[in-house]
Amino acid sequence: MKSIRELYRIGTGPSSSHTMGPRKAAEIFLAKHPEAASFEVTLYGSLAATGKGHMTDVAILDVLQPHAPVEIVWKPHVFFPFHPNGMTFKSFDADRKKTDEWTVFSVGGGALAEEGHDNTSTPDLYNMSTMSQILYWCEHTGRGYWEYVEQCEGKEIWDYLAEVWKTMQEAIHRGLDAEGVLPGPLNLRRKASSYYIRSKGYKDSLRSRGMVFAYALAVSEENASGGKIVTAPTCGACGVVPAVLYHLQKTREFSDARILRALATAGLVGNIVKHNASISGAEAGCQAEVGVACSMAAAAASQLFGGSPAQIEYAAEMGLEHHLGMTCDPVCGLVQIPCIERNAYAAARALDANTYSAFTDGHHRVSFDRVVEVMKETGHDLPSLYKETSEGGLAKDYKPME
Repeated sequence: MKSIRELYRIGTGPSSSHTMGPRKAAEIFLAKHPEAASFEVTLYGSLAATGKGHMTDVAILDVLQPHAPVEIVWKPHVFFPFHPNGMTFKSFDADRKKTDEWTVFSVGGGALAEEGHDNTSTPDLYNMSTMSQILYWCEHTGRGYWEYVEQCEGKEIWDYLAEVWKTMQEAIHRGLDAEGVLPGPLNLRRKASSYYIRSKGYKDSLRSRGMVFAYALAVSEENASGGKIVTAPTCGACGVVPAVLYHLQKTREFSDARILRALATAGLVGNIVKHNASISGAEAGCQAEVGVACSMAAAAASQLFGGSPAQIEYAAEMGLEHHLGMTCDPVCGLVQIPCIERNAYAAARALDANTYSAFTDGHHRVSFDRVVEVMKETGHDLPSLYKETSEGGLAKDYKPME
């Protein structure tokens, strides 16, 4: 498995696979061909189907157009077997003669991959890549998941996670202060600030839940407006982990050091799913985004509350298991409906998964690794219209309520 730095990417929304990945690909191609007289970029499958709502074309044009004219070609019904988020870059000289062509895939979380090429641009840091292996190691060494992360990544990972946590908190603060309407044709009003204010009027239990909702909405609305966020594991699911950790630090006064260790554990959980299945909504549906984020946040919460390695694994398992089969059907191709609300609900579910596992000894029948395997199978079985194409589900024939 790669570094959790590649899971926690700091960047701008609204989509890691549809915005951050294509922007990175455009930067790589431009660096290879700064002399090009013009470019052509063809977007396939999910990238083309929801690219305008996700601002895929804007991300690419922002990079290439200052240097040469760019033509964007949309092919939403062409899907490559390797991954549904395919794109082909072409460069041309002044005589319109093609000088190079590059097909690359945005595979989730801002990461890129090429078919037929071993994705070894960065080294593998983890010699164990399943939860069962790491759980066994924890139980036989007396160490925690975060200590395995430190062992593999080195102590410098804490400086990076400190920057991740700082960015997450800033996104919450900006989101709570912001008001108005989110970009796009849905005219969706921001809700985080009103949820935050209203929650203060309730007694402890409802106040607590309202605050969690507000924090998740704050980050997700920042993402939807193109603000600076952290993929956890993606842009579309970026509100879950920050909401849970921020809420627990505010209400339980956990130190920054303990929050960073929880982030490390959450990152390890997300990394296992990314390595063995997918964190791409276009490949496996929203279960791979919000479901994985819930699993990450549940594990982090369990660790903060003193959960054993087995209880942490159980919390992570429940967080993902109960999102199995969730489709990715963004209305108008925007990361707004149902994405923003799903972040709020998943944050609450993560806390519930932690509470449930805390009542047990951590032993249960279905392992986290088995749920990851089933998630991958389920994602492959989902028709493409339910995987970030906006052709089915809630996105089909959308009409606003009167």
